[in-house]
Amino acid sequence: MGQVLSKLSPFSNSWVDSDVGPMDDAALLNTGGASKLAFTVDFITPIVDEPEQYGAIAAANSISDVYAMGAEPRVALAICGFPEDLVSPDILARILQGGADKAREAGCAIVGGHTVLDPELKYGLCVIGDLDPNHNLSQTGAKVGDRLVLTKRIGVGIAAQAIKKQQLSAEEMNEVVGSMSELNKGAKDAALAAGSRAATDVTGFGLLGHVHNLALGSGLSARIEAAKVPTFAATQRLAAEGLVPGGSKANLRYVEATTTFEDAVSQDDRLILADAQTSGGLVIAVAPENEALLLEQLEANGVDVRETIGEIVDGPAGHIQVTAG
Repeated sequence: MGQVLSKLSPFSNSWVDSDVGPMDDAALLNTGGASKLAFTVDFITPIVDEPEQYGAIAAANSISDVYAMGAEPRVALAICGFPEDLVSPDILARILQGGADKAREAGCAIVGGHTVLDPELKYGLCVIGDLDPNHNLSQTGAKVGDRLVLTKRIGVGIAAQAIKKQQLSAEEMNEVVGSMSELNKGAKDAALAAGSRAATDVTGFGLLGHVHNLALGSGLSARIEAAKVPTFAATQRLAAEGLVPGGSKANLRYVEATTTFEDAVSQDDRLILADAQTSGGLVIAVAPENEALLLEQLEANGVDVRETIGEIVDGPAGHIQVTAG
C-alpha cells in the first residue's frame, strides 16, 4: 500500500492538521476552536462465528485508532458489505447490533452508514472523535529513554488460524475474544494521565511493524525484550504447530530489513512478534519517571495487561533491536 500511496498526489488544505505524520492512526481536522477532530475508518472480515461478537470486535477495532491518537470517539458511520444469499437479515441485524452496543459502550453514536452487496462479509466503522491538541498522542512524540508499555496480549492472528481449524478450547477462545472485544479507552486515558505523548495501537502490521512505525515517526530506534511480550495461553503451542497466517509471515519478512534479532530469539517468537492483530492493545511510550504512574493508572482503569516490553533508544530511525529478555 505504501507503494500505491507514493504514486498519489498529496492534497491538503487549511482544515487538515499538518502536524499529523504519515504513520499516525487517524487524520486530524482543525476546527478553529479549542479542540480538533480525529477521523479514521476500518473494517474487517469475520474472525469469529458469533454475529454479535463479530460486530463488537469490528467496532472496537475501528474505534481503537481514535483512542491511539488520544481522542474520544463521538460519532460513527457503519460500513458493511455482505453476500445476500449467505447472510440473512437476522444475522446482519445481529452483527450491526453487536457493533452498535460496543460503540455505545465507548460513548460513540452510530448515526448512519452504508451497505453494499459483496461476495465476502465485512463490517466496520468510520469514526470521528475529538481531542485536546495540547493533550494528545501521536507516532512522532517518543523520546530517548521512554519505556514501551503494551496493554493487550499478542497472538490474535495465530488464534484466528486455530479457530478456523477448531483447535482452540472454549477457555482459550474466550480469552482471545475477550481481548479483541475490549475497548482501548482505559489504556488511552491512562496514557494521557501519565503525561505520555506517543502511542500506537497494534493491529495488522503486528507488534514489530507498529513499533517500527512509532520509532520511525519519532526519528529514533527501539529495543524489545521478547520474553516480556505477553501472549495468549495457546500462542506458543499454536506457533510451534505451524498455525501462523500468511499475513504474519509477510509482516516478519517486511520488518526483518529494519530489525536486529538476538540469536536466542527463536523463529516462532519472531513470528509471534510479527503476528497480525485485530483490535490489539496500545503500545504507549512513557518517560521513565512516569512509568510507575502509567502502570498504576492502567490498573485503576481495569486494564489487565500492562507490561513494559522495551524502550526507545538512540539510533537509526525505525530500527528495532529484539533481545531474548
